Amino acid sequence: QVQLVESGGGLVQPGGSLRVSCAASGSKFSIYAMGWYRQAPGKARELVARITNDSKIFHTDSVKGRFTISRDNARNTVHLQMNSLKPEDSAVYYCNVLFSDGNGYWGTGTQVTVSS
Repeated sequence: QVQLVESGGGLVQPGGSLRVSCAASGSKFSIYAMGWYRQAPGKARELVARITNDSKIFHTDSVKGRFTISRDNARNTVHLQMNSLKPEDSAVYYCNVLFSDGNGYWGTGTQVTVSS
């Protein structure tokens, strides 16, 4: 059974930094892509950043220059380093993993709140 274990998140002041991580396990298939989405109250879930197994990286425009996605292939783990956080970055952040069999899985989400 596939498990995605998320960690990190929390409360931070504007301008601060946080890192969220997600470790995947339980699949016999290799991971094709790992990413982070976020969903703020009343808004649709949006893709924040994504990294493929051949290191193709995407960051949505609103986080470019502030957020960095990285991946530890040996540990099937993805990290999202978030710097210069703004109140509008507040949301539940969800890990998403796509395996080579075409199946994708979601984490349960971790809250990020940016507030003074």
